[in-house]
Amino acid sequence: MQTFIEDLITKNNYQATHLLAVLRAVQTQYHHIPKAAIEQIATLFLIPRTQIIGVIEFYSFFHLTPRGQYELLISDSITDHMLGKHEMTAYIEQKLNVKLGEVRTDGLVSFDNTSCTGLCDQGPAALINGYALPHLTHAKIDQMADLINQQLPVSDWPKVLFDVKDNVIKSSLLLAHPIQPGEALHTAFKRGLKETLKEIDMSGLRGRGGAGFKTATKWQYCSEEKTDEHIVVCNADEGEPGTFKDRVLLNAYAHHVFEGMTLCAAIIGAKKGFLYLRGEYLHLYDQLNAILADRLKLGLLGQHILGADVDFDIEICLGAGAYICGEESALIESLEGKMGIPRNRPPYPVTQGYLGKPTVVNNVETFMAAAKIAVNGGEWFAAMGTEKSKGTKILSICGDCDNPGIYEVAFGASIQSILDDCGAKDVLGIQIGGPSGTFISNTELARKIAFEDLATGGSFIIFNNTRNILDIVNNFTHFFAHESCGFCTPCRVGTSLLKNQLDKIVNGHGSAGDVVALEELCQLVKTQSHCGLGQTAANPILTTLERYPELYQAKLKKISYEPGFDLDAALETARRMANRDDAATHLTQVEEG
Repeated sequence: MQTFIEDLITKNNYQATHLLAVLRAVQTQYHHIPKAAIEQIATLFLIPRTQIIGVIEFYSFFHLTPRGQYELLISDSITDHMLGKHEMTAYIEQKLNVKLGEVRTDGLVSFDNTSCTGLCDQGPAALINGYALPHLTHAKIDQMADLINQQLPVSDWPKVLFDVKDNVIKSSLLLAHPIQPGEALHTAFKRGLKETLKEIDMSGLRGRGGAGFKTATKWQYCSEEKTDEHIVVCNADEGEPGTFKDRVLLNAYAHHVFEGMTLCAAIIGAKKGFLYLRGEYLHLYDQLNAILADRLKLGLLGQHILGADVDFDIEICLGAGAYICGEESALIESLEGKMGIPRNRPPYPVTQGYLGKPTVVNNVETFMAAAKIAVNGGEWFAAMGTEKSKGTKILSICGDCDNPGIYEVAFGASIQSILDDCGAKDVLGIQIGGPSGTFISNTELARKIAFEDLATGGSFIIFNNTRNILDIVNNFTHFFAHESCGFCTPCRVGTSLLKNQLDKIVNGHGSAGDVVALEELCQLVKTQSHCGLGQTAANPILTTLERYPELYQAKLKKISYEPGFDLDAALETARRMANRDDAATHLTQVEEG
């Protein structure tokens, strides 16, 4: 172990910012992070051992106690539930002789849940030692069980078990007519970098992660910071259940993404870039590094790119299972080898980002769009979309439809038109933007995908009328309670209280006043939390409570009343009460009466 870790630290140039990479290697080698390894890493990196332990406990893919030689994680996303996750879980337990959440007695295999694998269109899905296993079936599980019991290394397993499809079904501005490697840079250098930034500004391109900040403005702000070093970061940590578009873009359009990052670097004067790759996308890591090596050979990375006075290199950093790292400041903390706890803002990354340097953080789709705009011009992009939402949006569509996959639609497209495209029938509702987004009912299908109406990072989950809305909300609420980083009390405690209060109601133990208390708790978590996770964690409850209050009320305990008791009058009194506490107290008295 001592030699192994010394080699690791040397390979990572004794830089504590590479702590996650070192811990991932140790976890892979020993199936946990041994105490002796922590002591040695702390000594060689010159950082406190408590800092290392904090990082290990923060990320779900790191463990202080031994896991199996084969660590199997099954996705607990709502889409996997819909595709038979519970049945597959029971079958895995039977075939591998291991219970969910446990390590088999011989230490060979461990089995547990993971929040989402990014394979929502190909579930039920799992990870084996970090590698994606789509479309679990009884036959696949039988084959896996045999391979595990033979102790055959995962690297020698049949490739068909790991066959992840792109499922690109509808293409438009970005996905149709791919550009050639270097084409955007050639065009931008010929046109001029300042003029190219004006084209991106003219295009109206806004960040595709959901927040929608104007891309050209962000790049301009960062370029104006007077410092010797700027940084470019691509956020490829799409942890929102129901989102998988970045997985497809990095698999099929990686050159476009790296081209967009390099274009940004040329414009803002950056020499260093990072692609922060979601830990669940380990299967993309080697091929992305190979593409970077190809670009270096082509003169598209490294020194004097295409003969210009531009030097730029990109490093791929793997996450370790933390949804919160999709938030840009938490991602930067993680890049620095720390727990992914969101920073107080201001300052913003464009002034003080990675290691305090001015940093542009954009997501995969945004960088790809910038590269294509550099080639085709701002007017080409702005000609599609709406007044405030130019261009197209790439959607990850899954759930109850005939053709789940990737759809590129013009901003302003109606929900109904999207449902028609993917073959969705008998629709109950759609979750737009993942659990942190908005649940809309089948009465709202004329609404539009646009920043003016329904903004989304790309997640589009369809539910038909066979689904139970409270089951969906329960899954999302448990997700947020699990993924809270624990930094602030309103989120750390509040998400757990939301989970418990919702469980109480869903399981039929709620009584008068419990729904009111649930809504009050939602507002507290929403308004008092430190970052976007807590601020949106109550959305699944609030958006469904607004549309289906009767479903929550129907779960409350049924009570009987003495003859002559006027229930309608008592409830009307409660409705007229302006003070929620008074209303809740009165309703409780009504129940007791």
